[in-house]
Amino acid sequence: MKTTNKKQDAANNKAKNFGGTVKRLLGFFAPYKKQLVAVLVFALLGTLFLIIGPKVLGEATNTIFAGVASAAEGNEAGAGIDFVRLSKILASLVVIYGLSALFTYMQQRVTARVAQRTVFDLREAVDHKIQRLPLNYFDTHTHGDILSRTTTDIERISATIQQSMTQLITAVFTIIGIIVMMFSISWQMTLIALLVLPAALFLSSMVVRKSQKYYIGQQNKLGSVNSYVEEMYSGHNIIKLYNTEQRTENEFDEMNDALYEDARRSQFASSILMPITNLVGNVGYVGICVLGGIMTSNGTLTVGAIQAFIQYMQQFTQPIVQTSNIINLLQSTVAAAERVFELLDEEEQEPENKELKTLEDIKGEITFDHVRFGYTPDRILISDMNVHVSPGHKVAIVGPTGAGKTTLVNLLMRFYELNSGSIQVDGIDIRDISRKNLRQQFGMVLQETWLYSGTIRDNIRYGRPEATDEEVYEACRMANVDSFIRTLPGGYDMVINEEGSNISQGQKQLLTIARAFCARPQVLILDEATSSVDTRTEKLIQDAMDKLTQGRTSFMIAHRLSTIKDADIILVMKDGDIIEQGSHDELMAQNGFYTGLYNSQFA
Repeated sequence: MKTTNKKQDAANNKAKNFGGTVKRLLGFFAPYKKQLVAVLVFALLGTLFLIIGPKVLGEATNTIFAGVASAAEGNEAGAGIDFVRLSKILASLVVIYGLSALFTYMQQRVTARVAQRTVFDLREAVDHKIQRLPLNYFDTHTHGDILSRTTTDIERISATIQQSMTQLITAVFTIIGIIVMMFSISWQMTLIALLVLPAALFLSSMVVRKSQKYYIGQQNKLGSVNSYVEEMYSGHNIIKLYNTEQRTENEFDEMNDALYEDARRSQFASSILMPITNLVGNVGYVGICVLGGIMTSNGTLTVGAIQAFIQYMQQFTQPIVQTSNIINLLQSTVAAAERVFELLDEEEQEPENKELKTLEDIKGEITFDHVRFGYTPDRILISDMNVHVSPGHKVAIVGPTGAGKTTLVNLLMRFYELNSGSIQVDGIDIRDISRKNLRQQFGMVLQETWLYSGTIRDNIRYGRPEATDEEVYEACRMANVDSFIRTLPGGYDMVINEEGSNISQGQKQLLTIARAFCARPQVLILDEATSSVDTRTEKLIQDAMDKLTQGRTSFMIAHRLSTIKDADIILVMKDGDIIEQGSHDELMAQNGFYTGLYNSQFA
């Protein structure tokens, strides 16, 4: 078992397409070509003035050295120094380094703007993608993993672009400029210095190849840890109830250890990059000092030239070290980008027809015509469903767990597409209607309530943001919740917390009914939601739902069969198919499956 897990981890950690991912990430910079050109110009100018400085400073050294030598010959210390020329050189240095700082500042400012706009576009692309993903993507991926891809991974990309873009561009220009300046001083010493570059790059590339899989593994395991934490914290009451704290801790420790191991290995790889680069650089530095001393002693080079070359050598090593660090940082960034691009490459929901019809003021006539559906082609859940619902009728859907009750509703809302057959609203195939327009006709009150962190007023008008305050109040009166809201601190402006724990389950259910009233839907989908509330609240909810369904076509997923006796039609489902349909009295008279279900609840 452990061997199998190790093989799976190795497969998951393997780098997929480093170059392709980098190329695709760079594609997000395409809209900002002008700004990138400005970045390159500012970087070039800033680097140019920076690398001129040591050579000018060498002239100052030569001036001082010549003056000291002259004074030594005349026994008058300092008498030979040309202070006028020296002051002009130093003044020019101030200007040179000042211009370098100015252009570097401009480069960083434009880079920050480009980087943040690029990440903004990436976030926007991810958000738009999520809106186009089919429901089964969220059924097959944990919330923590999706959250990790859309937040943690994008933040890592953002940090890298912001920090590394300026350093990388400056490092490249600096290396090129310094090589030119070193050649202008001594080609022999420059050749020694250039031996550093291929050696450092070769050793760095070896480390990169070894460490890439650990960075990918680190990002994948981080997503798993985030997913686990989200699941466990959301169910912490159940964990304490069943005394599984220790087991939960052990499971977390295993996942955390796996994350630690990949993070440790990736960070170890990053930590040896700089020592390797420094070692190679110091070897080259020693060679230059020896050769420079020989050339100075025989008069081939001046002291100022040696001083300038040594300063260039120090500056030459720094961008190589920076490049090594950037390469190291790119490992985790590319791993994060791969995970984001995997999300962007997910198959989207089926595209809609170009010529779509618009539903307005529908009557609510619903027809299922030879509907066939399965979540996978080899697992058909509904084989041949035929149902006709007249406008304004109440339709109850009953059956054992897994019978397909929720699936039927999901098909009606086009959360999933049919394998064959059709569903029609007022005689129009729902595939000929935009998903947005179709769902505007529906209101949903589900057993699992959903309210977001915001005011009660905003939660109620969520389905129709343009609703006036008076319409919100009227919806709450119809839902039997207005008087309760007015007793709360802040009333309609009270903020519901993130988990909605500052109001009861029954109160949340009444608020979702008020939200449905406010949205003014023509068709309702109701999941009986009175099983976890007290008798008084249950009566309020049932009364509110009765008022909500008046004059509207409604589909009720029923758990308590006693609540659907007045339904116009009851659909009895089993194994994905409707095996019986009719009114309560008609089904009881048949003495079939429904009769058994009904009697079992009152036995």
